[in-house]
Amino acid sequence: MSELLVGRHAVLEAMRAGRRHYYRLWLEGDGRSAPKGNLAEIVNLAQKTRIPTRHVVGGIFDRIRRSQLNPQGVALETGPFPYAELDEILDRAASKPDPLFLVLDHLEDPRNLGTLFRSGEAFGVDGVILPERRAAGITPAVSNASSGAVEHIPVALVGNVNRTIDLLKKLNIWTVGLDLGPDAISLSSADLSGPLAVVIGNEGKGLSRLAREKCDFCVTIPMAGSVDSLNAAIAGSIVLFHAFQARESTAAVSS
Repeated sequence: MSELLVGRHAVLEAMRAGRRHYYRLWLEGDGRSAPKGNLAEIVNLAQKTRIPTRHVVGGIFDRIRRSQLNPQGVALETGPFPYAELDEILDRAASKPDPLFLVLDHLEDPRNLGTLFRSGEAFGVDGVILPERRAAGITPAVSNASSGAVEHIPVALVGNVNRTIDLLKKLNIWTVGLDLGPDAISLSSADLSGPLAVVIGNEGKGLSRLAREKCDFCVTIPMAGSVDSLNAAIAGSIVLFHAFQARESTAAVSS
């Protein structure tokens, strides 16, 4: 089964990552004018990897726009997203002194998922863990929302998030949940250094009770405004940035 990635960032990063099978590249227009900017890089990569390329006026691009997406003149037909095994992600990160993981406890909105992948790639996340059921998976919409960042991060699907949290703890990886409950400590005073997994809950319900109880500790984000909470993607991105800062500080002290 094939997927259609659209938009220059999603297409370019998928090609740079080299993890998918590529079937066909579609370019909007008659092909008479030379491509510029990142579109030129897309065309060059397609030539190097021998991806069949077609120029089209209307057609597939009209259909893409009718689905409320902006193709930016390019679409890439690929194989499905290549998920990794959880053991593979953990083994790959084991050589790092302070690996960082992101565990998503049944997020449903592809836009939130895309934002978290974009932040995770920027802040050095070594792997993302998603539940197999009742949650958003990696779709072209997620790749588009992440500006292609998802193409560079290993992602594993698991049958049970709570058992996965238990496994991470057995491997001496601290698990920190994002929560508004009374037992959560302020993010500004939390120590996010060392091997860490950040656990983020559903957009509406937050962390499940079991996930909250299994986390080593939970953090909440101090705020000065009138709104009582941030959405899952923004809040999760803030926590990931703090974890990134902690790793930067540790590296500076060690050097």
